[in-house]
Amino acid sequence: MGHLTGFIDIQRENPAEQHPLERIKHWQEYQKPLSEDAIKLQASRCMDCGTPFCQIGSLINSSTSGCPLYNLIPEWNELAYQGKWLEAYQRLAKTNNFPEFTSRACPAPCEGSCTAGLPGQPVTIKSIEKAIIDRAFQEGWVNVKQPSKRTTKKIAIIGSGPAGLTAADDLNQLGHNVTVFEKDDRFGGLLMYGIPNMKIDKKYVERRIELLRKEGIVFKGNTHIGVDISLEELRKDYDAVLICTGADKPRELDITGRQLAGIHPAMEYLKESTKHHLNKQYIPSINAKDKKVIVIGGGDTGADCVATAIRQGCKSVVQFGKHGKLPPARSKTNPWPENPQVFTLDYAYEEAQSKFGMDPRQYFIQTKAFHGDKNGNVKSLETTSFLVDDQTESRFWEADLVLIAIGFDGVTDTFPNIEKKQNKISANDVDFKTNHDGIYTAGDARRGQSLIVWAMQEGKKAAQEINRYLYS
Repeated sequence: MGHLTGFIDIQRENPAEQHPLERIKHWQEYQKPLSEDAIKLQASRCMDCGTPFCQIGSLINSSTSGCPLYNLIPEWNELAYQGKWLEAYQRLAKTNNFPEFTSRACPAPCEGSCTAGLPGQPVTIKSIEKAIIDRAFQEGWVNVKQPSKRTTKKIAIIGSGPAGLTAADDLNQLGHNVTVFEKDDRFGGLLMYGIPNMKIDKKYVERRIELLRKEGIVFKGNTHIGVDISLEELRKDYDAVLICTGADKPRELDITGRQLAGIHPAMEYLKESTKHHLNKQYIPSINAKDKKVIVIGGGDTGADCVATAIRQGCKSVVQFGKHGKLPPARSKTNPWPENPQVFTLDYAYEEAQSKFGMDPRQYFIQTKAFHGDKNGNVKSLETTSFLVDDQTESRFWEADLVLIAIGFDGVTDTFPNIEKKQNKISANDVDFKTNHDGIYTAGDARRGQSLIVWAMQEGKKAAQEINRYLYS
């Protein structure tokens, strides 16, 4: 272990961040990397505990605890502490295909189950991981890896999100000929269009895609399987097919006034914003500039909408959540190593508080109806608040733009012959087989809306099963 009593003697240090009023002026990543000495010090806080709960990757009470990729966290913490950066990268790369993605886009359930978090603060696992992979790229350790031998097997992967890319990488390294089909114009799935640039700069996604191309993977964009090419046609041309389309069907709010203009699914809004960021000539169909914005839904996607609306110059922004405010510390019903359900001030809320003087979140809110003007545009929302003693309170809120961020209802139904259950493609987490021979599925398309690390884990396991099938 790094430092025998480091978790007691050394305080947790998070990466510094650009001031909210400064970072809302741009779309770049806002966290500042810690110095090499600081990273070593943080890595030395790792206890190297007998049972590293940080890497268990389990669901406890429907919440993720530990890393589903089973990252060898204590091992690369120790190597980082010793300054053995190449060895730390090699250990990290054993389990994680794309640490530059997870160290930016994952909410770090590994830290929630870190044993050091019991007596004090958990190890800064996420920032150490980011330091390792960023250094690996800077030093030129992340190189093109061509498989030593090619097979004659052809595999089609539908969807270029975390699950699809992970499976493509593993199958390609096994020597198979992999083609990734993507319905959008750019690759990366939610990494590209579902997460704003200030959380994960798209240059890192494009850098990895280019690396995978050089390693032999073929990418075909603007190709919607099930629309442009049928799944049956695709299966005839390939030895196996893996469906990794994600759970991209937005959950609807079926209430009065939903048809009014100015009400949009959150992911549609985020996608339009990123498209404009990447191509200034592209005019987004949804823009929050000079508008009173209301975001319905209290999760991470809703927070990203808040941050995006602020950068676009909204007049005001409010976020509705149906649940109450989380406690400042773990409750008795949320024991370690469960992921802590505690109040935090996410980046978007810091920005809203700095810009408008208040946290934008409103709790125990249920939207009852939308109301519009004579031209069919939304102008207000009618809500009910749940108060103590089962009392309720009705209220009207002005709004020019409403973004619905209440989650997803599963896959878009473009594969009518593939069996589904509860809007998810039917397949277990052992062999990932669908009801059609040679067709597999993984990631959110199979398990529903989830974390990037679960999608990547499923991509890896599905790749193993497809490889086994090809030689059965």
